[in-house]
Parts: sequence; C-alpha cells; structure tokens
Amino acid sequence: MARGGLYVHLPFCPYVCPYCDFAKWPLRRSQATRYLAAITAEIDAATDFEASTLFFGGGTPNTYGSADVAALVARLRDRFAPGGFAEASIEMNPDPDLCTHEVFEAYRAAGIDRVSFGVQSFVPSELQTLGRRHSPDDVGAAVAHARAAGIDNISLDLIFGTPLQTTDSWRASLAYALSLDPEHISTYGLTIEDDTPFAEWYARRPQDFAPNDLEGDLYAVAIEMLVAAGYEHYEISNFSKPGRRCAHNANYWANGEYLGLGVGAASYRGGTRSVHTRDLAIYCDAACDGRAIPSDDEHLEGAAMLGEAVMLALRTREGVDVASFAERYGVDFHEYYRAVLNDLALTGTLDVTPARVALTPRGRFLANDVCGAFVAPAE
Repeated sequence: MARGGLYVHLPFCPYVCPYCDFAKWPLRRSQATRYLAAITAEIDAATDFEASTLFFGGGTPNTYGSADVAALVARLRDRFAPGGFAEASIEMNPDPDLCTHEVFEAYRAAGIDRVSFGVQSFVPSELQTLGRRHSPDDVGAAVAHARAAGIDNISLDLIFGTPLQTTDSWRASLAYALSLDPEHISTYGLTIEDDTPFAEWYARRPQDFAPNDLEGDLYAVAIEMLVAAGYEHYEISNFSKPGRRCAHNANYWANGEYLGLGVGAASYRGGTRSVHTRDLAIYCDAACDGRAIPSDDEHLEGAAMLGEAVMLALRTREGVDVASFAERYGVDFHEYYRAVLNDLALTGTLDVTPARVALTPRGRFLANDVCGAFVAPAE
C-alpha cells in the first residue's frame, strides 16, 4: 500500500481572525471535549490507510492542551504509522500562553518534529488589522522555546496584501522573519473570503486593499529577499532552506493520496476527492454514533484527473516531469496538451522542454490562469 499524508483538523481558536473562512469556532470547552471524542471515534473507525506524514491544522491546534495533542499523536501513530511518521507538523498561534517551553517539550516527546507558526505579519499595526493578538517578540520567544525543546524544523506563515500594507512594511516583516532563521517560510496573498468581516470591509472601502499591481510587487519582494537569503522557492507560496521542504504538502503537489480527519477535512483516495461536512454538530453526532460522516464527494477521472495532476505539479519549481507523467497516467504530455501549450507558447509563462514543463518566473505571477488552462471539469 502506498503511504500518504494524514491531516487532522482541530477547529477551535482562542479568537477568530476577521479574514479567515476555515472551518473554525471560538473555543468552548464543552464543544472541544465532545469534538475530541468525535475525532477519536473517527480515528478508530478508519481503515486501510498508511501514513508517512502527519499534519495538525485548524483552527488553532495548540488551543488544545499538549497532553491532548500528544495522546492524539500516539493514537494516530498506532493506527496509521506503526513505524512512525517521517514528518509530524502542527500549526500554532505564537501566543505566549499557548507556546510555553513545556508545550514544546511535550510535543517533541510525542514525536512532533515540525512547527508552523501563523505569524502573518511582524508589523504591530498590521497584526492589529488582521485581528492577531501576539506581538513580534512573542514569535521570537515561541521559536526560541521550540528550538530549546529540540524541534529544529520551524516554519513561519506570512500574509501580503494586508489592508494599508506598504512595500516597506512588507520588507520589514520579511527581514524580521529572516532574523529568526526559520527552516521554512510561506507567503500568501490575502484572499477576500465571502461572509467574513474583511469581505464587509472590502465592500465598503475597496481602496484600502492592495490592488493587483501592488500584490505583484509584494510577491516579487518576497521572492527577491528570500532567495537572496538562501531559501529555495520550491512552490508558488513556499520557500525553504535546502532539504527542508514540507514533506506533507509535497505529497499534495505530487497528487498523492491523503486522508483528512475532522470537521471540514478533505481526503483524496482512489481518485475520489471528499470533503467532510463543515457543520460541527452534524460531524460530532455522526462520528460519535459510528455513522458515515456526511461529505461532498467528487470522483476524478480522465481529463479532470489529468488536469488536477498538472495544476498541482505546476505549482512546484520542478513542474511536470514528462516521463513520470507518462508512466503514471499513460499519457504523452506534449501530445495530449498540444493545444494548451500552443495557446500559452507566446505568453512567456511556461518553460517547455522535452523532459519537463514548468512555470517561468513570469508564470508564477500568473499561476492561477496558467494552471487553470490545463484543468478540465469532472466527468
């Protein structure tokens, strides 16, 4: 059996950020306790999956006590990875009360060896705009605690395009991030999601948000500074020191299989993509009662399956390996996508060789449009 990625969604937050539309809820202890019982039941009911990587996402996973997280890791390892995980990551808010030395000691003892901090900005005014309650110094303290506990794989998430952000303030955030010497940095352009406070703000004052040309400039600054500092730009939004790519996410981009546990979690198995209900009560009731968890399923085959694989591969620096594509899918890439490649030939967005097809530096700025050209609807 091929080994895949295991994702576990822990949806509770000490506070809810105004830009976020993930499946998340403000922390209520009674709900959190019931949810832990539900996800434990889902773990016990799951079959026929072997995991190589583990990723706790949210929400704010470190809202749960470290003993609860450690117990989940042990249960997940026993169920899905008896030989241990090659990589075990947890997303964290760098809030001081959630990031003590004791927390990281417990994580490390449990087998968590990678931490991804949701920093978003190192500029105090931008943190306030984003609804974040930590300070830049809190991030430095959290990183220091993690390293002191023996966790030597640190990732920092940053957002560009924040309302009223400038090129200078973005450079300041990147410089502060680099001063902490993390193994990995992710930079994401702000997305205005429906039914969030930011969507309401945007509807009132769109001029407060970064126009496309400024977002492009900010992205270019990130590439310039991080590559100059020795990070490889290995995926559109992700940069790492050599040898420190996120293995869990690399499986997604390779169109590998993954199992998602928890409310709103996504899985991809046997060509079928499924997403659990985002209704917390429905999820908990179904899992605790041993019933099938309501999900939206989509089976990908033919052109839709191929397009998904191309879109994911093009996000990476290496792009599509033509020989591997033919071996896995039985398709000559150049022949199958001749019309698309011809349409894109003069745009300067693709580097096309007999062995490989990848985005050019210009293509990374237009990735959604370029990748979308290969995507076909599900059949």
